[in-house]
Amino acid sequence: MGSTKFLSLLLLALLAISMLATEVSAGGYGAGSLKSSQCLGQCTRRCSKTQYRKPCMFFCQKCCRKCLCVPPGYYGNKQVCPCYNNWKTKRGGPKCP
Repeated sequence: MGSTKFLSLLLLALLAISMLATEVSAGGYGAGSLKSSQCLGQCTRRCSKTQYRKPCMFFCQKCCRKCLCVPPGYYGNKQVCPCYNNWKTKRGGPKCP
């Protein structure tokens, strides 16, 4: 009986550690995952492959300051940052690159 209880606690502890490790390795993306001082670097990465670098940087930094989040990659993946994804222009288009 005692060894079953010990094994159950051990399994539960391993599961909790595994969940924590998965969350940490997710890359720190999501609303509020950045400090405003990190926006320039993240937007430089986000806008590095576009031919419209200047407007991309302007709007990316504006969105980052508001949302404290920049999606991973160079394009897409906006579902990771709901604020970044849902902020629209007056015409209903995406505000954030």
